[in-house]
Amino acid sequence: MDERSLKKLLQAVAGGKVTADEAAARLRDLPFADLGYAVVDHHRQLRQGFPEVVYGEGKTAEQIAGIAKEIAARGAPLLVTRLAAEKLPPLEAAVPGGTYHPLARCYALRPKRAPRPKVRGYVAVVCAGTSDLPVAEEAAVTLAVAGHPVRAIHDVGVAGIHRLLKRREEIAGASVVIAVAGMEGALPTAVAGLVGVPVVAVPTSVGYGAALGGLTPLLGMLTSCAPNVAVVNIDNGFGAGFYAAMINRR
Repeated sequence: MDERSLKKLLQAVAGGKVTADEAAARLRDLPFADLGYAVVDHHRQLRQGFPEVVYGEGKTAEQIAGIAKEIAARGAPLLVTRLAAEKLPPLEAAVPGGTYHPLARCYALRPKRAPRPKVRGYVAVVCAGTSDLPVAEEAAVTLAVAGHPVRAIHDVGVAGIHRLLKRREEIAGASVVIAVAGMEGALPTAVAGLVGVPVVAVPTSVGYGAALGGLTPLLGMLTSCAPNVAVVNIDNGFGAGFYAAMINRR
């Protein structure tokens, strides 16, 4: 339940259209719903503006489907991340109408009646190379489910910086930029030096041996000389998308 829905319910009670007992029944599971194997946080949308997101890795297909059905039953947007394709059929049966994004490994459903947030503008999702696309797509899908406009700008790594400079105006026009890169992780600093908005840096595990599975770009981004860079965890496209959505929300 979001803030708008809660206000409508309280107004209905005040106007005599809904009894106190009926309202109490609707609010009974507002804090959480205990499914036995999971406790679904229904209060999160009211607290943070977006419902609980389901992390697919480590859960069975049936657990994912059960949690997702509980979230979607409230009319809330649904996002399942790190979802392997073989776990998809039970989820699609439980919550039909969503879209599976194979590159991002996400299942997303945004109901038409879900309210759209007031936003400052669009979020630019910029990635260094094609190998970084899965993480960039996870960020873009997260933003789209949250109701934020996205501009995807791909394959503009610093090895050919003229590609980045050609898109400079489009990137600079964003309210917040997500910059995704592996290897040495230089892209967020290069982007941040060109714009006057927050840059959310995402290191990826892309790269040869000394990239150390993403540790090298992570450390490079953490030690960026650009003061408008904040860094999320390795391959954490969801975290970057969620954080950027909070910045972009008015």
